[in-house]
Amino acid sequence: MSLRPTLLSLLLVLTLGGCASLNPMHWFKKTIPIEKPAELINFQPAITLKLAWHNGLGNKQNMTFNPVATLDALYAATGSNKLYKLDLKTGKIIWQISTGKIPLSAAVGASEDSEFTGTLKGELIAWDNTGKQRWTAQLSSTVVGQPKVADGVVVVRTEDGDIYGLDSATGAQKWRYLHALPVLTLYAQPSVVIYKGAVFAGFAGGKLIALALDTGSVGWDVDVSVPHGATEIERINDVTSTPVVDDHETCAVNYQGHLACFDVHSGKLLWEKDMSSTAGLTMDDDNIYVSDTEGNVFAYEKEHGVNLWKQASLRDRQLTAPRRIGDYVVVGDYQGYVHFMSLSDGHFVARMATDDSAITAQPIEYHHSVIVQTAKGGVFRIDLP
Repeated sequence: MSLRPTLLSLLLVLTLGGCASLNPMHWFKKTIPIEKPAELINFQPAITLKLAWHNGLGNKQNMTFNPVATLDALYAATGSNKLYKLDLKTGKIIWQISTGKIPLSAAVGASEDSEFTGTLKGELIAWDNTGKQRWTAQLSSTVVGQPKVADGVVVVRTEDGDIYGLDSATGAQKWRYLHALPVLTLYAQPSVVIYKGAVFAGFAGGKLIALALDTGSVGWDVDVSVPHGATEIERINDVTSTPVVDDHETCAVNYQGHLACFDVHSGKLLWEKDMSSTAGLTMDDDNIYVSDTEGNVFAYEKEHGVNLWKQASLRDRQLTAPRRIGDYVVVGDYQGYVHFMSLSDGHFVARMATDDSAITAQPIEYHHSVIVQTAKGGVFRIDLP
């Protein structure tokens, strides 16, 4: 998604240049001053973290790359157009390959036997586990987000708002969902989530949809929130992050809109809360955790939306979406810090620095470890006690 025609470059500067805040409101409404990011507070760590390994993979990256873990390996792409396979236990490089001259644009997707990378020119490239190229599919525009794979179908998004379902073995197109974008949209790299034969995706304009994985047919189409305001900028309410889903409900959050949960089968609204987020959310068996545009982290009870706690000490630190790992909620920030909060009340229990560059994608979990990738291309595995 992109701001058209000239605001894209401004927001790219905000998002990728380490400015005071990624909150677009600070640019769009001059009456709101740009705030200095909160200083890190001192606290007594309650747990001891261990840096299991760190591997610096390359140059500073202008896109959001996030690694993906399989049973025995970690795959990571970088802004230097390289794809790496790492040993999950040691972080050592098993192999690395050049993906070509066209810049990569999206995080790595993976299945049991293949990895998938997208490019700025709309190519989706499949590789086998030895790094040999299997196929290339040409799509309509820049590939965004992380390709997702299930039941022989790789699902991928493009910058023009479309979603493709491709045969994961051959790259042949099985279906395509077309979605018209509003006049102005936030620059984002949203992914989809696949769950039990359905694909869930949020869109610019505040839409959330459910598609059939095998055919791409629409199961339901709902509004996370309805645009409001006098100007196009005030009416921006994009879903810029990946929805979450379980057997009963699916939830999404959007910019200048709502955190909302819907019945997973019918799309019926279950509850909603006023919220503005570009980073996203995560879900566990009981709760939902979300980072808002001001740098607050919230926990909500999943069934009825009751607010359980709020951590407000990370304001304007350009947080990632949270990840629940064990007894902790984990976020990264614009200076490369990884913050660990108590699941019960959100107080800080630990913090670890990486390489001083931004963590822009949601941390991932490997057993009882956290893995993050930074804007400098550093990949870090942090072990919990």
